[in-house]
Amino acid sequence: MAGRLEHLRERTNGYTVTPEQYVRFAYAGLVALTLIVLTGAAVRLTGSGLGCPTWPKCYGNVYPPLQTHALIEFSNRLITVPVSIAAGLAWLAAVRRRPYRRDLVWLGALLPLGVVAQAVLGGFTVKGALDYGWVMGHFALSMLILVAAVVLVWRARSELGAVTDRATVRALRWLVALGALTIFAGTAATAAGPHAGGSPGQKINRLSFDGRGTMDFVIHRHAEIALLFSLAAVFVWWLARRRQAGAAVQRPLTVLCWLLALQGAVGLDQYETHLPTELVWVHVALASGVWIGLLWAACAAGALAPFRARRAAERPVEGQLSTPRAA
Repeated sequence: MAGRLEHLRERTNGYTVTPEQYVRFAYAGLVALTLIVLTGAAVRLTGSGLGCPTWPKCYGNVYPPLQTHALIEFSNRLITVPVSIAAGLAWLAAVRRRPYRRDLVWLGALLPLGVVAQAVLGGFTVKGALDYGWVMGHFALSMLILVAAVVLVWRARSELGAVTDRATVRALRWLVALGALTIFAGTAATAAGPHAGGSPGQKINRLSFDGRGTMDFVIHRHAEIALLFSLAAVFVWWLARRRQAGAAVQRPLTVLCWLLALQGAVGLDQYETHLPTELVWVHVALASGVWIGLLWAACAAGALAPFRARRAAERPVEGQLSTPRAA
């Protein structure tokens, strides 16, 4: 792998990227990868998941028929092209960035690899007739790719997060884990609900272990986990203020708490109004925003920094040690 990277650097020797320019490439990758999550949710919520029942072609052709569901599904596939370009450029620009940083190259490589994995998993999802297991895995992979994209943007903007006290760092790590569990519970609630992704008349294998009671059971468990996550987020916000964490940590935590409050209101409203499509889409969009905000706060605190990098950041720099005053 190292040899291939060196060969690529030699072939693109005439073009280099400054650190400021590379930040734009990283942001573009993050925005594109967030966009594909929202368009994918729109495909499912409009019942267009099987608009093109074959993959990678649509009904055996390279273009879709003039049918609403087919056009929506195929359009989402086409959106993968600019997303792939943005993800690929985030990696190639990291190779040409000067000064060269290996961590950005490896993080950048995860973006196009993730897009490829998403495309393959999307194909299996279509071939599996939108079985809930494939759909849940597809969304979970999207959230994992966003982890790489957020960390890439943060590392491109600064060498390391401002490592705060260990209590805040530990709390944020647990909060990230709880946030991931909340998202997983949300995908399970959707898998048991009416928005399976197929149009009327199509048989979709939904999550069901208690008949009609499955959806209510999963939704209530998701709500309980989400409430615990929200209370934990408020606690971490309070802890960060009490420990006098920097504004870079406090600001995303404040945004996170407000997003969770809005998410809770939308979730309650969509449950009371029997899960209308528009509100469910807003719920998914807010979930993506919550996840990105949580990861941003964790990066700012140094909770997602590699162990060796955190130790290096905590270690005093040679020559800058304070010397005792003469008596």
